[in-house]
Amino acid sequence: MIKFKVKKGDMVKVLAGDDKGKTGKVLAVLPKTQQVIVEGCKVVKKAIKPTDNEPKGGFAHKEMPMSISNVKKAEEK
Repeated sequence: MIKFKVKKGDMVKVLAGDDKGKTGKVLAVLPKTQQVIVEGCKVVKKAIKPTDNEPKGGFAHKEMPMSISNVKKAEEK
């Protein structure tokens, strides 16, 4: 199993991509695909079909995984 320096709950800084420079908390680490999900980064709009719970349907904002090589641990103050 591969070991990473980043764990769930750590504060990280994004090094590459559209969210470069942002910091956020790690929500999940996906070791099989070598990806992480960072709070507030790489947010996409997902369409939701109308259901009994959501009769109107609509859109939901969701964080998507990004490569673990694009983040590093943020310096703690």
